[in-house]
Amino acid sequence: MVEMIDINMEDLASPAEAMFAIALERGSILRVPNPSFLLNDAERALIANGISGGSAKNISYDADTCGLKGTGAEGVEREVLAALMARYARFAEALVRDVAPAYGPGLTLGRTSFRPVEIAGRETSWRKDDRRRHVDAFPSTPTGGARILRVFMNIDQLGASRRWRAGPDFEAYASTFLPRVPRPVPGAASVLAGLGITKSRRTVYDQLMLGLHDAAKRDMAWQANAPAREIEFSPGQVWMCFTDQIPHAAISGRNALEQSFYIGADVLVAPGQSPLAVLSRLTGRNVARPLF
Repeated sequence: MVEMIDINMEDLASPAEAMFAIALERGSILRVPNPSFLLNDAERALIANGISGGSAKNISYDADTCGLKGTGAEGVEREVLAALMARYARFAEALVRDVAPAYGPGLTLGRTSFRPVEIAGRETSWRKDDRRRHVDAFPSTPTGGARILRVFMNIDQLGASRRWRAGPDFEAYASTFLPRVPRPVPGAASVLAGLGITKSRRTVYDQLMLGLHDAAKRDMAWQANAPAREIEFSPGQVWMCFTDQIPHAAISGRNALEQSFYIGADVLVAPGQSPLAVLSRLTGRNVARPLF
């Protein structure tokens, strides 16, 4: 069963902070019930009034260009939203560095996103349906074994909780679906990288993780019957976890901020717990090697 650990901001100044990275890496969710991140009046009004996401489920923010994608907001509203997301990215990075100082040298900032649309009832394809449990693997962004750590916050202004279903543990999940992962097409990884479709060449690990993601989302019997924990995150709460390790589904909720990070394998505190290590053990081979 997925473990939930509540932490207070003052805990981060204590010797116990070394244990938080270990908890994350063994598949726990860390929750901060009372974070220091607060919305200002303009941000609260913007969220309460609703933000257009157009046809996209996510509004994304690029810290390098300070640009927004996926929103119809213009003028002052667009400026308020961009400032909110930039401020959240800084907050999330500082929080991760406080929770797990060891990650600092291997910490890479990923996408910042805002999810204004209610999840429940949203029509989408099976592969993009976040209401189905899955582990994260990004088709265009191979990680080669670097971890995907994500920091979420519920900022809904009308009291809606964000509901998750999480579990089972990664090894049970991988053992179930590894036999269903298709063999890679020879040469495909090099072609995809050469055409710029992927940001780098996929490894065996990346191919397996994408296959596990798809196999789980296709299997509706597993979705209905595999062990899982139901979790509610109230407005104002922050939580973080390795979403490449915990099978998770967001089944209802709206107005959530999210910051992704990539954590280098060389800075992990418990590397034997990582999906890279588990998949190498289950397959009996080095899955970090490149695909050809």
